[in-house]
Amino acid sequence: MSTLALKKGPLDDARANSNPVIKLVRQVGWVRTILSAAAVVLAVLIAANSWRLPLMIDAEHALFDARVAATAQAVEQDDRILMVPYTDETLINTGKRSPLDRTTLAKALKRLDTMGAKSIGIDILIDQAQPDDQLLIDTFKSMKTPTFLAHASTATANDKILYRQQEFLESFQKEIAVGNVRPTSIVMQSDSDNVLRKWADIIPGAPLRIANAMNPEAKGFDNYTGSVVYRKPKLIDQPIFAAIPIDSFSDDNIFAIPEAAEMFKQQVQGRYVLIGGNIADIDVFETPLSRARAEGEAHTTWGVELFAHMLAQMMDNRLLTPLSNGLLWAGSIFFVLAGGLTAASSRKPLISGTLLIAQLAAIVGLPFWLASNDYETYELPAFGWIVGWFLAFAIIGSAARALGSEQRKFAQSALGKYLPSDIAAEIMKDPDALQLRGEKREIFVVFSDLEGFTKLSHAIEPEMVAFLLNHYLEMLSDIVLAHGGTIDKFVGDAVVAFWGAPISRPDDGERAVKAAMAMHQAGEDFRSNVPEGVPPIGKTRVGLHFGEAIVGNFGGEGRIQYTALGDSMNTAARLEAANKQTKSSVLVSETAVARCGLDIFRPMGNVVLRGRAAEIGIFEPVPDMAPQDRQKFTEVANRAIGGDAAAIAQLARDSESDADDEALGNFVYRLQNAENGGFYVLD
Repeated sequence: MSTLALKKGPLDDARANSNPVIKLVRQVGWVRTILSAAAVVLAVLIAANSWRLPLMIDAEHALFDARVAATAQAVEQDDRILMVPYTDETLINTGKRSPLDRTTLAKALKRLDTMGAKSIGIDILIDQAQPDDQLLIDTFKSMKTPTFLAHASTATANDKILYRQQEFLESFQKEIAVGNVRPTSIVMQSDSDNVLRKWADIIPGAPLRIANAMNPEAKGFDNYTGSVVYRKPKLIDQPIFAAIPIDSFSDDNIFAIPEAAEMFKQQVQGRYVLIGGNIADIDVFETPLSRARAEGEAHTTWGVELFAHMLAQMMDNRLLTPLSNGLLWAGSIFFVLAGGLTAASSRKPLISGTLLIAQLAAIVGLPFWLASNDYETYELPAFGWIVGWFLAFAIIGSAARALGSEQRKFAQSALGKYLPSDIAAEIMKDPDALQLRGEKREIFVVFSDLEGFTKLSHAIEPEMVAFLLNHYLEMLSDIVLAHGGTIDKFVGDAVVAFWGAPISRPDDGERAVKAAMAMHQAGEDFRSNVPEGVPPIGKTRVGLHFGEAIVGNFGGEGRIQYTALGDSMNTAARLEAANKQTKSSVLVSETAVARCGLDIFRPMGNVVLRGRAAEIGIFEPVPDMAPQDRQKFTEVANRAIGGDAAAIAQLARDSESDADDEALGNFVYRLQNAENGGFYVLD
């Protein structure tokens, strides 16, 4: 087998240089490129893992709490759930703090059992013996209402129970298992800041969680471990869940009054009843809503109330839709790339500022929108996205500045050699817009000419000709540049300019139209201020057309000109020449009118330009005409162009009443002498 060694030649180098990626890397530098790419990857990793990073998780917690507070529904008191708590006053009345008085519990349960509750959940651990245990056991065995008694173990809650306590609890629950009382898990999983944001995980072998046990009809919550959906009270003085101290249900004196007994029954019947503690410093948690409360309001919530929120969430079927890890990673990548691309792009300050605000609003607003539409945003890296965006913006921004420096050096050397000065400023701002080859573009072309200047140049001194011509061309050039146009060339006293290359703007058409009108007006100012001894100067006529052209750098080794070639240039020149016969000053083609975005024109008929075979619609800008008058004229003119004799007669009467409007008079003449098809052939 033989081998053939291929050497790299000039063509290979040219191909490598034409590859935009290789060219970009060479300009930035390989080392900077590799470091920037590694830093962007690191930004993605940080953005996606912010819930697992120190310090950042605190920010994620704060943003999550803000989302919950901002999107929580304001509701009136929930009549489906009743809390029956032990309070500090209960402890004083019973003389017991730990364990809680079981006689009170037994008497309350006995009465609640007769009041028609849907189910009863007890958030109290019976984990050590007491003298009144038999009374409580007998009560549990007699319960008709489905009742669920708190269960915990050293495996699930070693901070709440010892093994010896677990042994007693399990033996106690085994003894009462003959009735309607079943064990239930009261395990809660708060975050490191003691804020309870989500449901507890499912623990294999443990009893059902209390909310699941009390409301077995709810669908989809058996394995739910997402966020707790908190609600906030609509009225300041009315809590979401009604609470009646357990003392009331154990007070024989109260229930000796039939009206009182009936009132309590109405409060219990058909509701889920939760019994637990509402005692200072015992079983208290913070919630996302408690962090948002005003100064002086309570900043903690008791466990029994948290279970009430979970029960309500089940009954409301607020099963939050989880977002897959793939989507969260995709979001991280997207926002990092967005930050990098924003830094890499070169735009005007207003556009850049708007883009920055829009992106930051999206980063901040998207998590709130998801939360408000019942998507799970726990572990959504909202703060990570913000950090990743800023990291990418800083990293790519640094690389872009290095690239910009190299491109400016290139542009500076190129501008003086072969680019016209009118596009230099834009090219320096955006070097990527510099095209070193011809390309097909859609452009607005303006062609202006000064009437009779050639004849005038033979009647005055050459020095005066040069002075007047330079002054005139400078005036018109300044207008083109001020309106963002590119000066193509000067042909004697004629100025050729275009909009749409090398840099195109959304308002190129508007700029071109305004420049055309300003060029005519500048010509009027010029002719009215000529030096003494100079014969009268004619007016400046302007033609404007929109069409395709080949735009680029053309020329030889020694001289290169940035110019446009194509039929659109010729059409603009013929439109300028047509002004003389149509008695107008500025003529705009129908294609330019359709694309410029302005509504300041009046139709002047269909004509065949000199040297052309096809007809074209021509328009005259009349910015000083009132909109209602212009609309009325346009309606009549369009009918006249279509051959409506009455409309032509109307225009003829208007022309007779306004003899100074020579363009209108000529329009009427052309309508009256139009060829079949409604067009007029210009000389």
